[in-house]
Amino acid sequence: MLTTVRKIAYLLVLTIAVSLVACRNPNIPFNGETKGNINLLMGNPSQATSSPGNSENYLIARPQYALSYSKNKGIPNWVSWELNASWLGDAHRVGKFAPDEELPAGWERIKPADYTGSGFDRGHMTNSEDRSRSPEDNIQTFLMTNIIPQSPDNNQGVWVQLEKYCRQLVRSGKELFIISGGHGQGGIGKNGLKATVGNGKVVVPAVTWKVILVLDRPNSGVAGVDKNTRTIAVIVPNKQGIKSDSWQQYITSVKDVEKLTGYQFFTSVPGEIQEAIEAKVYSPDASLNQR
Repeated sequence: MLTTVRKIAYLLVLTIAVSLVACRNPNIPFNGETKGNINLLMGNPSQATSSPGNSENYLIARPQYALSYSKNKGIPNWVSWELNASWLGDAHRVGKFAPDEELPAGWERIKPADYTGSGFDRGHMTNSEDRSRSPEDNIQTFLMTNIIPQSPDNNQGVWVQLEKYCRQLVRSGKELFIISGGHGQGGIGKNGLKATVGNGKVVVPAVTWKVILVLDRPNSGVAGVDKNTRTIAVIVPNKQGIKSDSWQQYITSVKDVEKLTGYQFFTSVPGEIQEAIEAKVYSPDASLNQR
């Protein structure tokens, strides 16, 4: 009799625990697709799933990053990754661009050659240096599902400046949760305005965007986010002529990126805190050690 009571009590406690997890993160499916992937700790912006039938919002969750992929566009909708000091090392650019063979059977595999001669760079979302801990990590950033067509001046100028700033924050002791992607159609590369490359297989975004959550205490997770937590957001035109621009010229709020894209960022964070941090406009002149 006592054993039966203990079993019932155990099952009751387990049920309550599962319910509490679901209530704490109501926007994250409790189905294993996002559970345990550090790169989705702060949320799944479009509720992407790993069902092949969900071809325009197809979830790929790797140890190095997670993304939502569009089969018709041939590019990611968004890519999300954690960045702290543990990811940084000496394995710089050991990877080579390659098709992603893990896409569902029958889907087009975008090839590096689809960008050749297009006037656009193969633009990393999770960039190579953010995954320099090991050759294995670095190689994953060169899969074409992590790549979008970026104008050289965007990719090599504004974009790389912000990437370097993010690593500077990390080296000062911060932990970042970063999400980036493109929006719209039609960018201006070295060969002028193009809506697609690769014989129409790859859509060229009109703008690129990035949102960043800055944690002062690495490994503090969602509990480490409060109304004073800083966020960084940018929307950058995907065109030539901006290489000498500073990334600070394109600062906006996370809310503005949500309005542009229709995505919901940082949904693991409690609602009141989420509203507060997403309305902020980042001040890059502040000390790296300030909140």
